[in-house]
Amino acid sequence: MGGTVVLVLLFVFLAAASIGVGVLLVSRLGAGALVICWLLALVPLSIVLLAVRWLDRWEPEPPVTKVFAFLWGAAGSIVVTMAIGEPVRRYLRAATDPGTSEVLGTVLQAPVVEEFAKGLGVLLLVLLRRRHVDGPVDGIVYAMLVAAGFAFTENILYFGSTLGRAGVIDASLAAVFIGRGLLSPFAHAMFTGSLGFALGWASRRQHTVPLLLAFVLGLVPAVALHALWNGGATLAGSFIGFYVLVEVPLFVLAVAGLVLLGRGEVRLTRARLADYVRAGWFTPAEVQVLATPAGRRKALAWASSRGARAPMKRFIRDATALAFTRQRIIAGFDRTGRQGKSARPGNAVLQQEEELRLLHAVTAARGEVLARTR
Repeated sequence: MGGTVVLVLLFVFLAAASIGVGVLLVSRLGAGALVICWLLALVPLSIVLLAVRWLDRWEPEPPVTKVFAFLWGAAGSIVVTMAIGEPVRRYLRAATDPGTSEVLGTVLQAPVVEEFAKGLGVLLLVLLRRRHVDGPVDGIVYAMLVAAGFAFTENILYFGSTLGRAGVIDASLAAVFIGRGLLSPFAHAMFTGSLGFALGWASRRQHTVPLLLAFVLGLVPAVALHALWNGGATLAGSFIGFYVLVEVPLFVLAVAGLVLLGRGEVRLTRARLADYVRAGWFTPAEVQVLATPAGRRKALAWASSRGARAPMKRFIRDATALAFTRQRIIAGFDRTGRQGKSARPGNAVLQQEEELRLLHAVTAARGEVLARTR
């Protein structure tokens, strides 16, 4: 209950922050330029959101938390960045010469402040909605949504400043659009995604301390990747060379890692649903359908041809949620049901209540599928 109240208050903050960021964008760019830049920024945003949808397809996160993540990135993290970043910039300008402060601002100050601001939103989500975060994939999904929102607002500002200097839509705007919108739409997603991975991994632990430690440790690769991106091209002397030799391989490694993590979710679903086969809740054939991508596709196609797609989707969704709930129970309790040393009795009761609710939901969905397909 307390977490829900805090989440509502944070949504109020995000609503105010969104209005403030909107006013700022209009005042800096003007209404006409804002519309043009907003449309341009939709392109990289759409690319990242499609990637998030692909990554989140196996065990989708609740829409409300995904909306929170995006709004935090687009508005909340912008407010935090401005609140922290401006004093730091003033200090750097006062303490160093203009050239040094510019370099430090780009390579150090911006990565640290921006990754902290974005990561704070992911941390808040994991703390407030921990039962929806089942591992690294969920942490990465929320981090990518935060990053997508942040990059969306940042791209509008970059496109707007370029358009403002030129006064017309010309080659300079096209170059910035290609560089930020087409060549590097996943830059911020990669930075913050590494922090999301750390928080998602730590969410499997029972206590809050591992999450806070993971936040600090996760900031290290996030800041390092961001700093490498900001300063790498300058140090390498060629953006294209740096992009091809450094950023493209990093992106390929990130995609490979996501594929492996996705396969891990599939294996986890199969293993945990197999526990219920022994208890009589599922048949082995049902587990094959529910715990394999091919099985799900065939089941949905079969159900669609018989007017039962909606209950089949619920059957798959609730069974997957059940598998991950079972995994959380196992993480806090041993197989004999005895409470582990680090488990919290209150959390355990909630998880067991959720397990029972999902078992009834799965049974109801299965019954509806059978009723419609007879």
